[in-house]
Amino acid sequence: MLRNLGATGLAAWPAEPVVSGRVVLLRADYVVEENLLRELLDTPDSLLADPETGIVVAGHVSHEAAAEFASLLERDTDVARATSAPGISPVRVISVPDSAYNEALRSRFVPFVKRITPATRDDIQRRLFASSYKGVTDVVTKHVWPRPAYHATRACVAMGLSPNMVTSASGVFVLIALWLFADGMFGLGLAAGWAMTFLDTVDGKLARVTLTSSPFGNVFDHGIDLVHPPFWYWAWIVGLHAAGMSLWQADLIAAVVIGGYVVQRLQEGAFLQLFGMHLHVWRRFDSFFRQITARRNPNLLILTFFTLFARPDIGMMVVALWTAVSFVVHSVQLAQAIAMRLRGKALSSWLAS
Repeated sequence: MLRNLGATGLAAWPAEPVVSGRVVLLRADYVVEENLLRELLDTPDSLLADPETGIVVAGHVSHEAAAEFASLLERDTDVARATSAPGISPVRVISVPDSAYNEALRSRFVPFVKRITPATRDDIQRRLFASSYKGVTDVVTKHVWPRPAYHATRACVAMGLSPNMVTSASGVFVLIALWLFADGMFGLGLAAGWAMTFLDTVDGKLARVTLTSSPFGNVFDHGIDLVHPPFWYWAWIVGLHAAGMSLWQADLIAAVVIGGYVVQRLQEGAFLQLFGMHLHVWRRFDSFFRQITARRNPNLLILTFFTLFARPDIGMMVVALWTAVSFVVHSVQLAQAIAMRLRGKALSSWLAS
């Protein structure tokens, strides 16, 4: 994790003597949440303590003070003694807040410093997983997948599977679902589609909790996510004909569903470019609407519901209608944000307050 945050020269203590620069030392029997580590790295002459015991577990000191600070860590030193120890510069004690905002994951989270023991292992694993989960996302990912994804992520770690392996498996399910939809086998196609969406949740969590995120992995995962939904919708419409079913105004519905998906992503990109944050984290309503807006998982829910009643054709018509409604909602959101900017008001996420 430290390497991912830009630290260099990582080594177990005692390390080679450091003759210049600054040193960050951490106890190996503690887990420190990533955002606290980032603050520690960015704050010279700072230390971090276990909020439950007051014992110092990490510090950012000058190279001259490294040996003295290491001895403090080895002796279970509390904050008061550490800040008054000879050779240690005046330090800032980094606080561990009750909650904080993770802009990248669009979520509020609970930073933590926890000692690793058999009794705390499960709690640490759950905290690490929770801190890797997006807060603002669709209704299925937010409310259905977390518990099974936690166990699947643990299983992947136990089996030594990499995030890119999981992403590759999800890509296979994309193609299987595409073929089944186009052949009119909607039930089996939905099973493959939901399997893909589940693996799409697992791969990102696996990358974050194992600290194996990579630029290629991000492009691989997000590329699949971005590209495949319109092809699924097209295959569904083709599959209706293969299944001997007609679709009212098929060309119009295809244009609305596929074109609407593209336009919606453009709206989101425009909002991010104009205001420096995601559309869905601006206000509480925007975060709520992200759960149900016409993206892949909510649309799959609609298609699944109507397929259960043997009307996949009506399902696609409802998806088209919901796509049009979502376009209108996002257009209003974008217009409201532009109007606020023109009035000289700054936009900020309600999650950051």
